[in-house]
Amino acid sequence: MAERIVKEAQVPFDLGGNRFDQVATELFNDYSRSRITSWIKEGSIRVDGKVTKPKEKLFGGEMVTLDILLEDQQIHEAQEMPLDIVYEDDDIIIVNKPTGLVVHPAVGNRDGTLMNAILHHAPETALVPRAGIVHRLDKETTGLMVVAKTLAAQTDLVAQLQERSMGREYEAIAIGEMTGGGVVDEPIGRHPHNRQKMAVEPVHGKDAVTHYRMVERFNNHTHIRLKLETGRTHQIRVHMAFIQYPLVGDPQYGGRLKMPKACSADLQDKLRNFRRQALHAKKLELAHPITGEWMEWEIDLPEDMQQLLAALKKDMVESSNDTPEYF
Repeated sequence: MAERIVKEAQVPFDLGGNRFDQVATELFNDYSRSRITSWIKEGSIRVDGKVTKPKEKLFGGEMVTLDILLEDQQIHEAQEMPLDIVYEDDDIIIVNKPTGLVVHPAVGNRDGTLMNAILHHAPETALVPRAGIVHRLDKETTGLMVVAKTLAAQTDLVAQLQERSMGREYEAIAIGEMTGGGVVDEPIGRHPHNRQKMAVEPVHGKDAVTHYRMVERFNNHTHIRLKLETGRTHQIRVHMAFIQYPLVGDPQYGGRLKMPKACSADLQDKLRNFRRQALHAKKLELAHPITGEWMEWEIDLPEDMQQLLAALKKDMVESSNDTPEYF
């Protein structure tokens, strides 16, 4: 599978004096600067028909031609799998990812991933890096993800992520009773002693900012809403554990399961059998990568989180009814 793209543009005189790679990025702004530079070095973008070095300065008035053959970049197999598609057009797909689904193929998960499913559902994504998947969710985290179907859409969505203009909101159930919301602004990097984990790393970590607010407080638990400014690996899980409110069911950052005192048998059962982090990507908002239209989607919590919240509410009511009255 391959697609040839041919474009031609004359260099405006007001861009004269700038480097070839800078001018080409302006002329063909559907593509990233790094991709443009790579194509220039390959000779796929030329000035007046001649191969030109990226740093060479142009005068203005030259004719720049882009002639590229986009070839299938995927070594992964397309697989027919069920997909919960919330929205789709010619440029993007919005998917509601279920728990247990890995996003990218990796060691131990060579197939059966979201990428395999996307390649089957939209074969054109084979021409886009990572099948158009521009951000990820952990295997056990549920919720909304955007996938780009074209190279131009992917370039724009990546830019929105880098500029922090794409809105991503989550809901979670944390261990502990919060009294309000706040912001965690702590850098995240690889854990110094366990490379499978992330941690707050003041020296070597990358900046990470998580906003959180309380939705409802229960006995020893809090239902919270979170908004990301950045998208570091395990960001919400690491930040909430750092401020001593780890997520229910988190096997890496939540510690050993501790039952609240005097909680109901039903709640004990729900907590004991909740075997994933209670985290859901509930809302996604972005500018459409081609039309520029502002779009947003929001979906309900998955059944397992709804059942856990119901058990927490029921336990809260029962415990308050059991409180003796004093006169």
